[in-house]
Amino acid sequence: MWILVLVVVLALVFDFINGFHDAANSIATVVSTRVLTPFQAVLWASSFNFIAFFVSKYIIGEFGIAKTVSESVFKEFVTLPVILSGLIASIIWNLFTWKFGIPSSSSHALIGGFVGASIYRFGFRSIHISVVAKIASFIILAPFIGMLMSFVTTIGILWIFRSKNVKKTNSFFRKLQLLSSGLFSLGHGLNDSQKVLGIIATAMVVSGEISSVQFVPDWMSLLCFSAIGFGTMLGGWRIVKTMGVKITKITAFEGVCAETAGALTLFLTEILKIPVSTTHTIIGSIMGTGVIKRLSAVRWGITISLFWAWMITIPLSALLACLVLVLIQFLGIK
Repeated sequence: MWILVLVVVLALVFDFINGFHDAANSIATVVSTRVLTPFQAVLWASSFNFIAFFVSKYIIGEFGIAKTVSESVFKEFVTLPVILSGLIASIIWNLFTWKFGIPSSSSHALIGGFVGASIYRFGFRSIHISVVAKIASFIILAPFIGMLMSFVTTIGILWIFRSKNVKKTNSFFRKLQLLSSGLFSLGHGLNDSQKVLGIIATAMVVSGEISSVQFVPDWMSLLCFSAIGFGTMLGGWRIVKTMGVKITKITAFEGVCAETAGALTLFLTEILKIPVSTTHTIIGSIMGTGVIKRLSAVRWGITISLFWAWMITIPLSALLACLVLVLIQFLGIK
């Protein structure tokens, strides 16, 4: 029983760190365009992270992404030490990338840790290959879809406002960015909170507390959404500079386009029940707004470095989880 409690506590810690780590995703553009101060921005973003619970529960009516995460490893091979190892490994990876200002994916770190520990303990037969492959494919697809959405959104808005006064439209887009950043934060909460919920629900199923993921208690779901909101409230200032400045210069208009495109991408993956990285999504969207101006507006050297950071997240978090599981087994924790 104490291991289940530890798993739940660590999962909520991860969720908090996830919000802390990924706060830049939600606020980088709105801060870099000076529409909101950093403090105002994190309060705005965290409130939408929290609202996401009610959208999932009462509008969508299910936690589909949580179910997908829980299915990445076959139920008969899931143990509490495996889950514990994955959580510890993903927390270590998140803190490491936060320390060095690397906007990596908390989502893929969590899934990589969970899957890696399971493979070490039971072999490749323990993982649901099609589910893991679908999740991994969105390392490439999420930023690409975000970029495409951003490209189309930017072209469409430019056409709509083609005859408007530039100064007046800039003022309008500064106000509109409040809505677009809020929508992206809503998508962030919908997607990222459910990944942790899926891990906790899986642990509760293994422990016999519930019969399936769909029966996870509402208070537990609310805790997951609240934890990420509190994490966002504290913010991740080390990563804001990379997200809002280093990739391409952002105006209020481009901020609206990038955030709207990112939000639409996250809503799409919510419908498809695919856990994706909000980091990858918003970076792709920011790149899309830059490409509209000219290819050289995007600092491709930075994006290539980010791409390699994304690619190594799953294997390195999986390796970390294996090492943690070795230690747990050495300590005799079962």
